[in-house]
Amino acid sequence: MQPPRERLVVTGRAGWMGMGRGAGRSALGFWPTLAFLLCSLPAATSPCKILKCNSEFWSATAGSHSPASDDAPEFCAALRTYALCTRRTARTCRGDLAYHSAVHGIEDLMSQYNCSKDGPTSQPRLRTLPPPSDSQERSDSPEICHYEKSFHKHSAAPNYTHCGLFGDPHLRTFTDRFQTCKVQGAWPLIDNNYLNVQVTNTPVLPGSAATATSKLTIIFKNFQECVDQKVYQAEMDELPAAFADGSKNGGDKHGANSLKITEKVSGQHVEIQAKYIGTTIVVRQVGRYLTFAVRMPEEVVHAVEDRDGQGLYLCLRGCPLNQQIDFPGPGARSPAPAAADTFPYEAAAAKCKEKLPVEDLYYQACVFDLLTTGDVNFTLAAYYALEDVKMLHSNKDRLHLYERTREPPGRAAAPRPRPGSLALLALLAAFLRAVAMAVAA
Repeated sequence: MQPPRERLVVTGRAGWMGMGRGAGRSALGFWPTLAFLLCSLPAATSPCKILKCNSEFWSATAGSHSPASDDAPEFCAALRTYALCTRRTARTCRGDLAYHSAVHGIEDLMSQYNCSKDGPTSQPRLRTLPPPSDSQERSDSPEICHYEKSFHKHSAAPNYTHCGLFGDPHLRTFTDRFQTCKVQGAWPLIDNNYLNVQVTNTPVLPGSAATATSKLTIIFKNFQECVDQKVYQAEMDELPAAFADGSKNGGDKHGANSLKITEKVSGQHVEIQAKYIGTTIVVRQVGRYLTFAVRMPEEVVHAVEDRDGQGLYLCLRGCPLNQQIDFPGPGARSPAPAAADTFPYEAAAAKCKEKLPVEDLYYQACVFDLLTTGDVNFTLAAYYALEDVKMLHSNKDRLHLYERTREPPGRAAAPRPRPGSLALLALLAAFLRAVAMAVAA
């Protein structure tokens, strides 16, 4: 009689993947690491598709047992398929840390399970998702997986806040400050005990200071009996309706359905509900670029171990002074190199007025983007950003803003690391803390 098989599981807290009794920490330990490293890399528009290879391998093996005598060939076939996928994208992934981590992980696993490099490959299969009858939050979900029943301990209703990023890009912070920023490369939007959001912005035009969001990574951290760690990643022309592992909820835990992803419009609009932290996230693709909007309780926004470190996160503190851009006024030119087919001011104002009749900062942002890029899709980006505010903001008297907010001058004097390095260090530090806690345990 064969010994009982053990499931292939990802341990988000420890940061390593286990493969039965005999697997060491090196066995595919790159998975949780990639969740942090991938979102900090600035090459958002790179054709490197290592994330697709990772997802396909996970889909082919998720929920299966660790290889035994009768299913090792199937596992080896999945590994060979994974290796083939990485070879196909090798030329465009030379500088990608995730790619090199995957290559080393494959070699490690093939050696552990004596897989031949030559042999049959397998087609990835979709991970089995909960049946439709389980699509709603379970009635017996633990109370801790519902924010208003657990996190909120007072009689007063929670105070919800909103943050949004759209267009060229324009940022509305949790404190209703409104700024237009350059912030090229990878920048952290949110980082607290439960959630990390990272965006990467690329120049709209060669040589232009104006940028737009081309990549978005959201990490929902492992939380008690509610959800496993989940990663959602979107890029230009790739707005998935599932998390990176193919699932649409929080995993196998009892309160898994307190985290759900819903596709509202295919390829254009995704909504993520995280009821265990009282949070709603809206991600859209408008034209070529992405927009982001979130509704989150103040208690969750400020749930961090390092209060001083919160100064790094755009949704809370805004953009650094040296990254902010002023709107041009009537008759003015764009402050950055513009496309040859950009709108004159009067035409841009008329176009934006069609969708945004109130001349608030969303209207002004629309005009700015048309002056800078000539891309009429930015009109829709501003329109949907305002629509998301109407849906997510708790104070209906603060939907429209009319005065931009400059960062206090004192903050600009402090030297800052390069944006990409800053994000990488912050995420690496979080990962190393998780590993240290796992080792101590």
